[in-house]
Amino acid sequence: MGTGRKYDEKFKVQAVKLAKEAGTKQAAEELGIPKGTLGGWMKKARKGEIDTGNGSRNPEEALNLAQQLQEERKKVKALEKRIKELEELNEFLEEASAFFAASRQKYAKRKE
Repeated sequence: MGTGRKYDEKFKVQAVKLAKEAGTKQAAEELGIPKGTLGGWMKKARKGEIDTGNGSRNPEEALNLAQQLQEERKKVKALEKRIKELEELNEFLEEASAFFAASRQKYAKRKE
């Protein structure tokens, strides 16, 4: 059960930076906060929910982010291509529908 202590964002950022340098356990002991609390902040920092500022990512994290960005760009490009295909298909179907509707009207008039 927590003590209900509130920590401001500046403290969290500094704690995360210290934990990256010294390790979570040591940083938590030095700061006098629960290791689990600091671990949670570390997770949030990795997700980008806590802004630790520029240059706070290690090279491995930066590489992972770059790879994720590249994959997301590929997905966006594929989705844009699919949207274009579907728009073209929709346009064709609208034209076909109009053609058959006109043809049906001609046939109905002939029958009368």
